[in-house]
Amino acid sequence: MTSPSDASPPPAPDRGGAEWRADIASLVFPVAGHGAICAVHRGAFRTLLAADPTPEDCLAYFQRFEIAFEAAARAKIARKQIAIGTNLHLTSRDIARKLLEAGQIGSGELP
Repeated sequence: MTSPSDASPPPAPDRGGAEWRADIASLVFPVAGHGAICAVHRGAFRTLLAADPTPEDCLAYFQRFEIAFEAAARAKIARKQIAIGTNLHLTSRDIARKLLEAGQIGSGELP
């Protein structure tokens, strides 16, 4: 018989492989086909959310706009000619640009 303390925890929500890294105060996610990770610092989320976000706030925002984050990473890789396997980071401006292009935010406003 299994006791409640022996039960495994519920599965984490699917966040596209994203996780919070406390050591660098950033959300990180794998860049498909690039063999590296992309980091988004808490400060970028502070700008995007217009608030001081918790790690869970950052993860939820990523989940909500994951397509824009991935598009921003791909665009930065192409623009900066970042070599395969090289980690990168996104700024709030990188992400906001893709949100604007996708029509998910209006000019000058953040979601």
